[in-house]
This record gives sequence, C-alpha cells and structure tokens, in this order.
Amino acid sequence: MIEFVLDSSAVLADLHGEPGGETVASTYPVACMSAVNYAEILTKLIDEGVPSAQAEDMLEQLRCQVLDADQHRSALVGLLHAHTRRKGISIGDRYCLQLARELRLPVFTTDRQWSELDLGVDVRLIR
Repeated sequence: MIEFVLDSSAVLADLHGEPGGETVASTYPVACMSAVNYAEILTKLIDEGVPSAQAEDMLEQLRCQVLDADQHRSALVGLLHAHTRRKGISIGDRYCLQLARELRLPVFTTDRQWSELDLGVDVRLIR
C-alpha cells in the first residue's frame, strides 16, 4: 500500500546523506514517485559523476514504486501549469504534485515554495 509520494529533491537528500534524508529513507517501502522524477534523479546522479549503471542500481535498491507518466496524468500535469506558472514550478515538480493530488497522499520535498501552493496537497518539508 502506497502512503507517500516522493519528490526528486527528497530522494536526493537521502542519497547524499543530507539533513532530512533519514525521514525519506524510512518511507521507501510505502512510497512512490513518478517516472519523470525517477528520470530526474538518475540524470542528477549521472551529472554528479556517478556511472550510469551504478546510478540505476542505486535507484533500484530503494524499492520505491515508480508510477507511469501516461497520457492522462500528463494532461493533468499540463493543466497544473495554469495554477503554478507564477511560482516557477518545473514540469518534474508538477508531475510529483499531480501524483500526490491524484492519490490523495502527502508528498515529501525540500522545496519550501510548494507549501505556498494552494493545490490541496499535503506538502511535508523534510528540512
């Protein structure tokens, strides 16, 4: 059973041993992320010099569910832009927020700006 949605910033905080990362690590068995956020994390790790195969292995070891970025969900993410454009919310962030809205679950992030959004999402800052 999924209980939480994870933003890329929250997972990266755990993988980098940053403050708040321990909170995220305890949620993996009951958490999910969007396929877009999975790609963001993988990209970031590779940009930081982690070999591709090792970066992929690191993410697989988390045992966190990765949910598809299908046509329906992508349309909803596109529509979210009207509510978030003045806040500078990226498409990856909108996928995460949409997933939390859709599943009616809290989302873990390090992005303080999300707590200012009025999207009906329970935003939980990890630090």
